[in-house]
Amino acid sequence: MSRQLKITAGQYSDKGRKEINQDFHGVLVPREPQLGSKGIAIALADGISSSDVSQEAAQAAVTAFLEDYYCTSDAWSVKTSAEHVLVATNSWLHSQTQQSQHRYDKDRGYVCTFSGIIIKSRTAHLFHVGDARIYRLRGTVLDQLTEDHRIRLSSVQSYLARALGMDRKVEVDYQAMPLEEGELLLLATDGVYEFIDAACVVAAIEGCAGNLDNAAQTIVEEAYRRGSGDNLTIQIVRVDELPTPESNEMFRQLSELPFPPPLDARMDFDGYRIVREIKGSARSHIYLAVDGETGESVVIKTPAVDQRANPAYLERFLMEEWIAKRINSPHVLKPCSQTRQRHYIYVVTEYIEGQTLAQWMIDNPKPDLPAVRGIVEQIAKGLQAFHRLEMVYQDLKPDNIMIDSTGTLKIIDFGATRVAGVMEIATPIEQINLLGSAAYAAPEYFLGENGSSRSDIFSLGVIAYQMLSGKLPYGVEVAKSRTRAAQKKLAYKTVLNEEREIPAWIDDAIRKAVEPNPFERYEELSEFIYDLHHPNREFLNKTKPPLIDRNPVVFWKSVSLVLMLALIVVSAVRFG
Repeated sequence: MSRQLKITAGQYSDKGRKEINQDFHGVLVPREPQLGSKGIAIALADGISSSDVSQEAAQAAVTAFLEDYYCTSDAWSVKTSAEHVLVATNSWLHSQTQQSQHRYDKDRGYVCTFSGIIIKSRTAHLFHVGDARIYRLRGTVLDQLTEDHRIRLSSVQSYLARALGMDRKVEVDYQAMPLEEGELLLLATDGVYEFIDAACVVAAIEGCAGNLDNAAQTIVEEAYRRGSGDNLTIQIVRVDELPTPESNEMFRQLSELPFPPPLDARMDFDGYRIVREIKGSARSHIYLAVDGETGESVVIKTPAVDQRANPAYLERFLMEEWIAKRINSPHVLKPCSQTRQRHYIYVVTEYIEGQTLAQWMIDNPKPDLPAVRGIVEQIAKGLQAFHRLEMVYQDLKPDNIMIDSTGTLKIIDFGATRVAGVMEIATPIEQINLLGSAAYAAPEYFLGENGSSRSDIFSLGVIAYQMLSGKLPYGVEVAKSRTRAAQKKLAYKTVLNEEREIPAWIDDAIRKAVEPNPFERYEELSEFIYDLHHPNREFLNKTKPPLIDRNPVVFWKSVSLVLMLALIVVSAVRFG
């Protein structure tokens, strides 16, 4: 039986001996599918006592974290999603201070400390700024998981070194740790943790018979009794149940559907009229069909029957539609909205009337430079749509790029795409890096490393090189180079030749895009595209021919002048 993520949370907050409570806290447990794709959020913020508005900052920070996190793309990793929210929150709090009377006194502005946890699948992701703490309780051992951002000048004097809203930019501590069922996580402000210990926490939880709200109140009251003079807030989260890999809601519903029957021309299938088979392979079958409701031509992709017992293949097949629905780009294949109940496993996308880039390259063996630039730029725009969502396409090759009748290029086939947010979800399927076509795959894949956006840039650079030369920059040697030492020996073959007028700086741009070491490649696609259109000064200085080649007359005049000056100096010394 499949299990889902379940927690029990207890919380309590009190102003203590202060006039107002400047702490704020909250927990949000969403329903499926967000429970599986985004997880559970817990947050605690502590306003600084020197500010009259820091309670507003604390409330804004927690509210934004709990609400805005779930508005981020579920393709993003937890780290990326939460940090985007916290950076935006920090900017807003800082701007509020800048617009207030406390502009020149940040200790009286919209400032608060923050600690938050996202529990996704079987992992806890911790985010921390300031001195509110996160602990883990296993048995009777209470471990502090965060480091206080406080500088202590003496035993009685200290100040915050980092907090939300304090500066224009903020650095957020992050860590991820695996969870165990039954363990407890605690978030507490300094008004609590400075006056209690592990024995106090354990006694409170045991004494309240597992009622965590009562336990939280007991701990706060004990800290107050021991002399705490600050606001007091604590949250206790118990991990009751961790999800089994099979409970991944993203794929469960579709994977319960049966495989479709063999499809033939003129056959009616789930409201579609099959026209013809476009392509068939051992992995899938692709058909041209007409939607019976709209009359539009569509493409239906079905899994091959031979893959019925391959769960890894099925997961990747179902991921294609999930990915397509989250990308909105004119240069990426668009899925068709499903308006009818689906009875089988298949994917429906738009029909692109045109040809693959591979066929175009056969028909145009020597395209001019502007045409190559235009094609590379369109592909780059499609890849950028993936990269913005923390997706690495991983299988860029001419066969996976369609050119329609208007000349628009579209990236198709997302079976190899790696999604950061999905990789964080526990699954019984072994996650692998798909090499795609060895001729276009980045060298790091052959070392068994994870791909990155720079890996896609390598593949795009290979395509640009091939269009200009008809060859590959390293021949077939990349696939054979499976050690770092072997990859360092890869020798780039220049795209320049006597038959085509290609500027040397274009060759340098492509060379940088296909560097074997990913850290020596372009970091962003936009940089590569810019350098294909504009001479990079770095390349010009490096590739500038010597003066004797550029202007022999000036070179020899310069040599003669130097020799004459040398003779004059020698004569003056000798006869002077």
